[in-house]
Amino acid sequence: MNRIDRLTAILIHLQTKRVVRAQELADRFGISLRTVYRDVRALEEAGVPIGAEAGVGYFLEGYHLPPVMFTKAEISALLFGAKLIQKWTDQSVRAEFESALYKIKSVLKRGDQEHIADLEPHLDVSGPLTPQPYATELLTQLQQAVVDQHVLLIDYFSNYNDVVSQRQVEPLGLYHYGSGWHLIAFCRSRNDYRDFRVDRIRQLTSTGQRFTRLERLSLQEYLDRIATTQPTPQEATVVFRKKAARFIQEQRYNFGFYAEEDLGDTVRMHFRTPYLQGLCRWLISYGHSVTVESPETLQTMMQKLAAELRDHYLGEPAWQLTDDGSAT
Repeated sequence: MNRIDRLTAILIHLQTKRVVRAQELADRFGISLRTVYRDVRALEEAGVPIGAEAGVGYFLEGYHLPPVMFTKAEISALLFGAKLIQKWTDQSVRAEFESALYKIKSVLKRGDQEHIADLEPHLDVSGPLTPQPYATELLTQLQQAVVDQHVLLIDYFSNYNDVVSQRQVEPLGLYHYGSGWHLIAFCRSRNDYRDFRVDRIRQLTSTGQRFTRLERLSLQEYLDRIATTQPTPQEATVVFRKKAARFIQEQRYNFGFYAEEDLGDTVRMHFRTPYLQGLCRWLISYGHSVTVESPETLQTMMQKLAAELRDHYLGEPAWQLTDDGSAT
């Protein structure tokens, strides 16, 4: 990015937030803090009223840049975002984003409008395999509750016991993983932090009460805490026959795959996972096409699970495989 483009981008960035830290600009544009200071000074010399507060950041004082034109790459990126939102959010977010996208399209040059019209039919995203059973318009309400710091009352369906319980929660943020959106919140009913799948919230109402966010973990702090409580990852080495290996190129990443070695007719794959039993149950589906080299714990799990399957289909007593891989 040349300096003129960067100065324009910095000015646009300053309009997106009330206060912007110098380090934030340095990180985004890959420049040093000294360069940030020079660029800000250049904007000030050009007449842009930029205020600064030591230790806080920069802010614009009653200044707004007129609408800027999008590049074709930026327009394409918006379309990518639209496709993801269409398949991985609910109706409340889809409707609002569609409205915003129409407004953006309306100010595009004719050539850019044609570009987005030509590209749109050639992009698509695979959505969830099953539709959300309950929630269809909750994401916008949840986003607003997070911003407003409003305590919510939710009716939540617990899948493991088929029970609907009512909870008072303080919403901290929304997090997408495992093919669905999750509400991370402090549950007053359980007096602890909880992870609620949004598609299991059957009803949601605001209590009208507010909570103080400073008294709770942030979303990132919660995620960091969860990461430190995960079981210690273990190394596993597995050899696949090539005829089977060709079918697992995407699936293997779900089980901690990180490296492989071509051995001719076979492929040695290396995994790092805290859940050996999950890896075991996936590997067993490939039968004699897979061989576990290490660790010995995983080899034992495979032997016992294979014996359990054999005994089940032969009608004989089966070993029971516990969570730690031992037999009962």
